Amino acid sequence: MTFDLSRYQDPLTIQRVIHTAKTIAIVGLSKNELRASYFVGFYLRRHGYRVIPVNPREREIFGEKSFKRLTDVPVPVDIVNVFRAPDALPGIAEEAVAAGAKNLWCQFSVINEEGGRIAESGGMSVIMDRCLKVEHARYVGRMHWLGFNTQRITSVRGGLQ
Repeated sequence: MTFDLSRYQDPLTIQRVIHTAKTIAIVGLSKNELRASYFVGFYLRRHGYRVIPVNPREREIFGEKSFKRLTDVPVPVDIVNVFRAPDALPGIAEEAVAAGAKNLWCQFSVINEEGGRIAESGGMSVIMDRCLKVEHARYVGRMHWLGFNTQRITSVRGGLQ
């Protein structure tokens, strides 16, 4: 039996998760502005989500206390967004279930069948090999090369004239 990744990429599940979530714990969030996790966290905060860092190497990111483990987060978490190597996913999924999180979102290339099974058996929805920022922009209509809504739609090339 082969691993069917498409079951973790259902557009209706993605839309439901994006539209119902308020609090996102980002596992592996970096305070380095050049890292993808930082950019995604910055974008999500800018679009109204509360972003909680889960990174044992940091004390604070975006003015939020950084936690060592998901189970240390003192508030309910709607999405656990994972920026870690695929082999870390089973342990993260176990923590997410123990913390009572609702959804496990694994960024591009974070693919681990066992991690998906653990999260699902714990009652979580799972999205895998998708970027939360990209999917948010796709379904909320804020796709722009910088990742921000320019409030401008035009067919004119070269900017304002």
